[in-house]
Amino acid sequence: MKLWERVVEARLRKVVEICEQQYGFMPRKSTTDAIFALRILMEKYRDGQRELHCVFVNLEKAYDRVPREELWYCMRKSGVAEKYVRVVQDMYERSRTVVRCAVSQTEKFKVEVGLHQGLALSPFLFAIVMDQLSGEWEQVEENLERWRFVLERRGMKVSRSKTEYMCVNEREGSGTVRLQGEEVKKVQEFKYLGSTVQSNGECGKEVAAKVLAGAKARKGWRQQQEPGKGPGARQRFGGPIVVWLQAELPENKA
Repeated sequence: MKLWERVVEARLRKVVEICEQQYGFMPRKSTTDAIFALRILMEKYRDGQRELHCVFVNLEKAYDRVPREELWYCMRKSGVAEKYVRVVQDMYERSRTVVRCAVSQTEKFKVEVGLHQGLALSPFLFAIVMDQLSGEWEQVEENLERWRFVLERRGMKVSRSKTEYMCVNEREGSGTVRLQGEEVKKVQEFKYLGSTVQSNGECGKEVAAKVLAGAKARKGWRQQQEPGKGPGARQRFGGPIVVWLQAELPENKA
């Protein structure tokens, strides 16, 4: 099944054009690219003594909430041929699942919403859906409430408790952000794609975390050099450290 899914995915990628700003589940793109872009943006605003307002929107059970009809619609809107839409529909129509309880498990039943967890094709299908939604965002004002409306109209749900707001280079009297009348939690730092970003625009905490991670990697590298551990350790441990350094170097110090 996974082999067949990868064949379908390869054919879909040939016809679907995903916007350049989409980094998730895309070849030759990494979270480090998005982290680097955010840090450069923060640095530019700090140099210009301007405020940069960042809202980190979290979706509740994103995979599980994608409506099937919305998936078919987004695939067609992305230019996917009807025969491939039917192929994916067939994968989902024939799917069944069970719930394991303490003493037994339920009978098989059909799931009519959400993407399949752990399947090879699901990440790209999710990217197609989010790409279509982000296309609508670009056509509306930069307003969190309207973003929420676009998402929830399509079956997704914004997590109020995990959505957070951060103002970079904040001045006195800066306002707050509200979502459906409720104030969004304002933070001084945020874990963005595994990297800590700070509202003052600095990266001291992230550098300290990377130094600690580097020390652990060095310890592992030394252990790999012990007799009987085998070759290739330098490549396995060296690559990630170089990527971290590239992502963390500010532009004006590079």
